[in-house]
Amino acid sequence: MILNILHKSGLRQILFFALMLFAYSSIAQQRSLPKGSLFIIGGGSRSPELLQKLIKTANLSSKDYMIVLPMSSGDPVASFNAIKEELSSQAENSIGYLNFTTESANNKKLLDSLSGAKLIFITGGDQSRFMKVVLNTPIYKAIHQAYNKGATVAGTSAGAAVMSKYMITGNQLAGDTTYRETFNKLIDKNIEFEQGLGLLTSVIIDQHFIKRSRFNRLLSALAAHPTFDCVGIDEGTAIIVKGKKIEVAGDSQVLRIADPENLKVTETGHIKMESLRFNMFTEGDVFYVK
Repeated sequence: MILNILHKSGLRQILFFALMLFAYSSIAQQRSLPKGSLFIIGGGSRSPELLQKLIKTANLSSKDYMIVLPMSSGDPVASFNAIKEELSSQAENSIGYLNFTTESANNKKLLDSLSGAKLIFITGGDQSRFMKVVLNTPIYKAIHQAYNKGATVAGTSAGAAVMSKYMITGNQLAGDTTYRETFNKLIDKNIEFEQGLGLLTSVIIDQHFIKRSRFNRLLSALAAHPTFDCVGIDEGTAIIVKGKKIEVAGDSQVLRIADPENLKVTETGHIKMESLRFNMFTEGDVFYVK
């Protein structure tokens, strides 16, 4: 009987320590998650309702300000003026223009302004052009600091693509490398990635998705990174990311593909798989990523 009591007592202690370990692990994970949000728009026009949702997500106080990063654009001033007009119609907060260059990448005053912003908006254009200015610089660090402290980082089109750790450039690598809005082949090692901002570490973003029929491109991304969630966002539509939770907002749809089964490459280089996880979401839908 004494042995039985000791046995039960030992089991209770093991269970207690296991529960405590789980609790500490959960708390550590929550602390490691950024306090901010991502508002990722698939390009195209932005409705007043979508902009209202962006401002609501940013949760701006009267003292908070917004920063626009137009380095993706070939005409940064025009890009800034366009988004400034839209944001100003929804909020009275100050909106700053920071068109960083390699020469100003270490400017402490500009970097402090960036890291202190409550809403950072990255315009469209060319995602590779943006990352050439930002990657491995204090600008990259300042964006992450703002996000970790509670800022909303938003982007549209190229500004959506840069959110991922593995950023789709849009270029095909195999055979005919002429740029096309959608890929014309589904073969291995055909999709080019560059390093993005890494605000999303297990998700690859594609934009203008349904409008430009980019299914082949996203399938190529999934084949290259089969453990990732690959998310295509249509024009006029956004995903709002808080930790692992994603909410859909806007006029069109968001598609998610993941978990390919029996993924293989044939001798001719063609990609094949038996099945995959396929979801399509609309305004108000919520889903979770890895």
